[in-house]
Amino acid sequence: MQRLLTAAVATPLVLAAVFLLPGLWFFLFVALAIELAVYEYITIVRHRAPNAPLRLLLVLVPLASLGIWWWLSGEASPVQPGLPLLVGAVLMSVGVGTLVLFGKTPLEETLTTLGIFGFGIPYFAVAVASTVGIQQTADPGGVPNHGPWLIVLLFAIVWLGDTAAYYIGSRWGRHKMAPVISPKKSWEGAAAGFVTGLLAAVAWSYLRLGRLEPRLLVVAAVTAAAAQIGDLVESMIKRGAGVKDSGSILPGHGGFLDRLDALLFAAPVLLLALWVLGLHGMTR
Repeated sequence: MQRLLTAAVATPLVLAAVFLLPGLWFFLFVALAIELAVYEYITIVRHRAPNAPLRLLLVLVPLASLGIWWWLSGEASPVQPGLPLLVGAVLMSVGVGTLVLFGKTPLEETLTTLGIFGFGIPYFAVAVASTVGIQQTADPGGVPNHGPWLIVLLFAIVWLGDTAAYYIGSRWGRHKMAPVISPKKSWEGAAAGFVTGLLAAVAWSYLRLGRLEPRLLVVAAVTAAAAQIGDLVESMIKRGAGVKDSGSILPGHGGFLDRLDALLFAAPVLLLALWVLGLHGMTR
């Protein structure tokens, strides 16, 4: 019951933000939600590096998100091609190494801290920038509100797929998918979630475009797969840290990271698939 009540309250708020907030304001909305997930991530991994400056992630993630979003939006086009990518790579290697060095991290925590930063920054930042990038996607055919409706497609693939996987897996799941990491997940549930993602794309295509766009099925397939992997990766992190839930801020859902884990992988993959298949055009 708590799970349904939380969804009933949160869903309209999220959809209002998706359709009503312009670029920068939507970026701030997404970044704030991700910041809560970052905080939970820090809490989960803290005992692995108790003396490291992990709270810097709360600053580094939004800064990295802003930089990636700026690059994706085309604002970086006047500069030397490839320069933003090089800058990002240098900051991830030299920058993170320098922070850990001058943060006076104990030697026995150094490698762990580098891993926490090295994975954590792109893990969250790429998802923020990709989600905002999807919202700003412009359809060449002039379909109104195309970007926000693509966010709806993303949510449908991830959350409807997750619901289908849960109920089918609970009822008919016999073959465990990753018993050490997530004992309740089954291949039957995963298949149900994958098929539900494809069906969501079919429905979206007919309702929004008036036809079936085959390329959207490819987008949905890779996005649905990425969502399930994202869920398992977060379970792997928690299992490795000996934690059941990332938090308890969302009644019936656990923490923000528990609710957003699949989206952290699905959003970048969906945006990349739209690009590769020629279905994407950022507004300028």
